[in-house]
Amino acid sequence: MSAPTYLLVDGENIDATLGMSVLGRRPEPEERPRWDRVLSYCDELSDASAEEGEGEDARALFFLNATSGHMPMGFVQALLAMDYRPVPLAGSGGPEEKVVDVGIQRTLEALAGRVEAGEQAHVLLGSHDGDYVPQVERLMEAGAQVGVLCFREYLSSQLASLAERGLTVHDLEADVRAFTIALPRVRIIPLEEFDPLAFL
Repeated sequence: MSAPTYLLVDGENIDATLGMSVLGRRPEPEERPRWDRVLSYCDELSDASAEEGEGEDARALFFLNATSGHMPMGFVQALLAMDYRPVPLAGSGGPEEKVVDVGIQRTLEALAGRVEAGEQAHVLLGSHDGDYVPQVERLMEAGAQVGVLCFREYLSSQLASLAERGLTVHDLEADVRAFTIALPRVRIIPLEEFDPLAFL
């Protein structure tokens, strides 16, 4: 039996990193990730890790901050149409409360508990945030395959350091191909991936 693949998306973190770090401004609609491509990529990873060559579709959870009492219903409907399960969370601890982070941390803990009880799992985290390091470490120590989907150059150094212990880093643009346009990034390019035509 193949291990299920779980995708946990920290939408706030991906959006903030794209806007503040990559673009330096609020992203235009055509500059945002194509979440259907992200899910297709995760499904392909699930198939590749399955012994028979075809795994289960990834179980995709998209975490949203709904503390304001409102949800972006158009976006929620689009997520549902793409087979994501929106997880709108509301906190009561004030504006500083990181409701999405806490929700993802609890979900990672629950998955770690399952893996420690003998289940197999492949877990993919869409975030750059170092707040998830303890949960990711616990999952890896329990034997789960764990990867992170991010802009590689903005990944938390604490998460990036776990690559030496088996954490797989998937670049949202270069590996996942989640964008329909080239982003204005300056990043280290492995020589085998260098395409001079992209610079001419």
